[in-house]
Amino acid sequence: MGHVIVGGGLAGARAAEALREGGYRDPVVLLAGEGHRPYDRPPLSKEYLQGSADEGSVWVHPADWYREHDVELRLGTAVSGIDRAAAEVILADGRRVAYDRLLLATGSSPRRLPVPGAQLDRVHHLRTLDDSASLRAAISAAARVAVVGAGWIGMEVTAAARIAGAEVTVLEAAEAPLLAALGPKIAEVFAGLHREHGVDLRFGVQVTEIVGDDGAATGVRLADGGVVEADLVLVAIGAAPNIGLAVSAGLDVDDGVVVDERLRTSDPRIHAAGDVANIPYRALGRRLRVEHWATAYYSGPAAGAAMLDAEGPGYDQLPYFYTDQYDLGMEYTGYVDQSEPVDLVIRGDLVGREFIAFWLREGRLVAGMNVNVWDVTEDIERLIRSGAVIDAERLADPEIPLSEIK
Repeated sequence: MGHVIVGGGLAGARAAEALREGGYRDPVVLLAGEGHRPYDRPPLSKEYLQGSADEGSVWVHPADWYREHDVELRLGTAVSGIDRAAAEVILADGRRVAYDRLLLATGSSPRRLPVPGAQLDRVHHLRTLDDSASLRAAISAAARVAVVGAGWIGMEVTAAARIAGAEVTVLEAAEAPLLAALGPKIAEVFAGLHREHGVDLRFGVQVTEIVGDDGAATGVRLADGGVVEADLVLVAIGAAPNIGLAVSAGLDVDDGVVVDERLRTSDPRIHAAGDVANIPYRALGRRLRVEHWATAYYSGPAAGAAMLDAEGPGYDQLPYFYTDQYDLGMEYTGYVDQSEPVDLVIRGDLVGREFIAFWLREGRLVAGMNVNVWDVTEDIERLIRSGAVIDAERLADPEIPLSEIK
């Protein structure tokens, strides 16, 4: 029968690659809902959106890779269900595809703003290549942009819009950008960055309506009655995992599809990877569903290996992501829940935005973020994995190389 992958993103493409590199010779079918072959998503809110890279930079594999590796790539193919008893995937047109093993790499979808006017023209979301192309064209023509949500996507698009010359207003319910991820002190670094670039940041506000004229958005109404005028509105309020297939198939679901370290779901013939998977992270001692490029990049091949019953430790990566905004570059390794008690240690120049931030729980490093400081992620990962209690004063001292800290 062969192996079937549902989801034409990075995780699915990397899983197909791992199957072939692992020596699997039976059929591999990759079912992609979009009309594009698999592509990387980070450029969609960064260089591709800004126009500094073209479409050719986003593809995971060259166009002929799938044919050359005998991977049956079916574009624009929607999947409506899974028949676990028959070991078949049910397509939207009623056809069925049998599987020996099945990988769910269905990703996530942008959350929609539940207010009047959310369906108007000139209201954008960013997830797909087509979304990014449409948003890029809209930004180039817009004088005023309103961004609802100050998470990673919202702030990266804000930077792109300012670079393009648009006036940008950011509307955020929390008291700072990126607050849930970074906590108040580091969140203020990003707030200051955007203020320096002329962004109007409005925190603690609630959007009640997207107002429009002749079917197109013209602004955003707030709970206090005020209206922020805009030629373009981006809604960036997070994403939800695409768990519909897993739920209807009766798989265990809890903020994503629950998997073990081999990325197996509650049905051992079905695996999950990427944004949709809730994965146990041994080094962190907790489960997480991580919506970042690195998760798809590494969990796809790990799922492919597991589908071949290959020996090994299973998925053992730490969460990792990066951002580029104006002249700020950042990498983040590990995970911290900012609602839990943690200690923040800073090494370097916070005001000059050239530093490393470390988050420690009971003296043990759980996450590190380097801002305009490079070649330190391996040391940060080593310290997280060690689980050792670390001297905070040594960690903060830039005169002591990270490589010497145990």
